[in-house]
Amino acid sequence: MTEKELKLREEEQRRQAVAAEVTADFAARREMRRQLERGWELNMNFVSGNQDCDLTPEGELEEGAAEFYWQSRRCFNHIAPTVDARIARLAKVRPTLEVRAFSDSEADMQIARVASNILKSVKSRVDLDKVISEATLWSEVCGTAFYKVVWNFDDGKIIGTDETGHNIREGDVNIIALSPFEIYPDTLNAGGMSEVKSLIHAKAVPVSEIYERFGVEIAGRTIQEFSLAPYSSANSWRRPMDISSRPVYENREILIERYTRPNGSYPDGRLEIVAGDKLLFEGPLPYQNGDRGERVLPFIRQTSIDLAGAFFGTSVVDRMIPLQRAYNAVRNRKHEFLNRLTAGVIAVEDGSLDAEALADEGLYPGKVLVYRRGSEAPKFLDCGSLPPEFETEEERIANEFILVSGMSEISRNSASPANVTSAVGLQLLLEQDVNRMHQAVESVERAVKEAGKQILHLYKQFAHTKRLLRMTGTGGKTELFYFDASDISADDIEFLTGYDRTPQEVKEEILNLLSCGLLKDEEGNLSKEVKSRVLDALGYGSLETARDISYLHLRKAEKENVLLAQREVEADEYDDHAVHITEHLRALLSGGEDDAATKARIMRHLESHRRKGV
Repeated sequence: MTEKELKLREEEQRRQAVAAEVTADFAARREMRRQLERGWELNMNFVSGNQDCDLTPEGELEEGAAEFYWQSRRCFNHIAPTVDARIARLAKVRPTLEVRAFSDSEADMQIARVASNILKSVKSRVDLDKVISEATLWSEVCGTAFYKVVWNFDDGKIIGTDETGHNIREGDVNIIALSPFEIYPDTLNAGGMSEVKSLIHAKAVPVSEIYERFGVEIAGRTIQEFSLAPYSSANSWRRPMDISSRPVYENREILIERYTRPNGSYPDGRLEIVAGDKLLFEGPLPYQNGDRGERVLPFIRQTSIDLAGAFFGTSVVDRMIPLQRAYNAVRNRKHEFLNRLTAGVIAVEDGSLDAEALADEGLYPGKVLVYRRGSEAPKFLDCGSLPPEFETEEERIANEFILVSGMSEISRNSASPANVTSAVGLQLLLEQDVNRMHQAVESVERAVKEAGKQILHLYKQFAHTKRLLRMTGTGGKTELFYFDASDISADDIEFLTGYDRTPQEVKEEILNLLSCGLLKDEEGNLSKEVKSRVLDALGYGSLETARDISYLHLRKAEKENVLLAQREVEADEYDDHAVHITEHLRALLSGGEDDAATKARIMRHLESHRRKGV
C-alpha cells in the first residue's frame, strides 16, 4: 500500500470515528431528555383534545382505558381556548427592530439608518411575524421554542453563473422557527443559550435533500418517531393525535448538526454534520454572529415561563393538565348521573319477561310490556336528584383555570365578569392579564433583539459586494440605496424593540401634541416643515403637496447633506433657502464638525444659500 493510499485510509477511518462519536453523542442526549419529550407530547395531546392519555411510570405516553364500558370519557377542553387567548394576546407583541445611534454624529446616524432599513427589509422578506407566530405557538404549548438565523447562499439576487451553468446568488439571511424537539443541548441545567457549550440540531430529512446539499448518497429508512417529525408548520399537530399510530416517514435519515463553541482545541468553534453514520461536513463555526465578530451558536431561545436552573422552560399547559383531568371527571360523572335520571335504571324480577329485549329497546313511550302473571312489574329505581356538590366543584375548577392560566374571563371568554361594570374596572382586568404574561412578552422581545444583532453580523460578514436596498426616507418616500459590509456595524449601535402602532393610535398622539402646542415654534405657528410631516403622518401628505412644495425642498436639502460629505455642492437659485439653511445647520450641529473637510463644505454651501437668498 502506497503512502498516499495509507493516508487516505487513515483519513477515512478518522472520519468514520468522528461520525460514530457524533451519533453516539446524539443518542446520549436523546436519552437524557426523553422524559421532557414525552411531557411535550402530553401537552400537545391535551391541547389538541386527546385527553385520555398519561405518562407511565417508565415515562412512556399511553392511552388510558375506561374501568367500565359505559363510562363517559368526553373531553371538555379548557386548555385549547386558553392557549388560543394567550397566543392572540402575544400576537400583538410583534416588536419592530429599531436601531438608535450611540451619538448624534452624522456617521453614526447614517449607520443606524442603514441598519434599521436592513432589518425592516429582512423582516418583510422572511415574513418575521409568521416566524414569531410559529415559535410562540411552540413556546406556549411546550414551554420553549428556538430561532435559527443562517446565511442562505442560494437566496438573493443572481450575480452570475458557475462552470456548470448554475446560477450564483449573492446570498441572504434566513430565520427559521424550530420546535424544542429538534434541539439537544449538552446539559439540561443551562440557564440560557450562553451557558450551552455544545448543541445538536437534529431532524429527519429526505435523503434526496441530503444528496442535494452535500453530494453524498445515503440509503434512506423508515422513521416513525414523533420527536423527529419534519414539521412544516407548528399548526400541523393541532388535530387530535392517535398515540398508537405515530407518523411514518419513508426514505429519510436523521441529519445531525453538532455546534461547539470556541474552546482551546477549536479557537473558531466546531461544526460537524452527520447522517447515516457518514460525516458530511466538519469545520469551524460558519458565522461571526456574536459581539465583536465572535463565533457563537446561531440559535436563539424563547420561553413561555422560565425555570430556575433549566434550559427548557415550562408552559401554562403543564399547570392546567391536572385541572383539566379533574374537570373532565366532574363533567363526565355529572353526565352519567343525568343519564341515569333520564334513561333510568330498571328493576326486573328474574324470569318475569324477556330481559334481553328490554335491555335492547328500553321502556319507550307506548311500549306494551308483557310480564309473567304473579310476578312484580318492572319499575324504575329512584336515583335521587343531582347533588349540589357537582355544580360547586365544577365552578371551583373553572375558577382555578383562571388562576393557573393567568387569563381572566374578559380575555378568555370575551365576556366581562358579572361583578365588574365600570370601564375602569374592565381596563384594570386587561392590564392584569398583560402583567401576568410579561415574562413571555419579554422573552419574545429578547429573542427578536438578538435576531436583529445576528442579522447585521451576518450581513457584515457576507455582504462584500454592493447591494441594492429599498429604504424608507423622510416623509415615507421610497429610496434606492447601495450598501456593503463597510456601511454596517452591529456593535456601535443600540437595539430597541418598539411596536407597530395602529394608524388610529398615531393620529391620536399627533392630535394630542398639536392640542398641547408642542409642535409650534416660538411665535406659536406651525412651520412648513412640521406641517408637511404632520399631514404626511396623518395620511394626508397629498394635501400638503397641493398647497406648497416645502417637503420637496426638505428632501433636496437632505440629499445635499449626503453629497456634501463627498464633494462641493452649489446652492440653486430656486431653492427655498430658509428650509435648506435649517436642514444644513442640523446636519452641521449633529456631527458634521467632526470632519474638517465636510464642515468647510457645509459652511461654503450655507454661504451660497445666504448670498442667493438676499
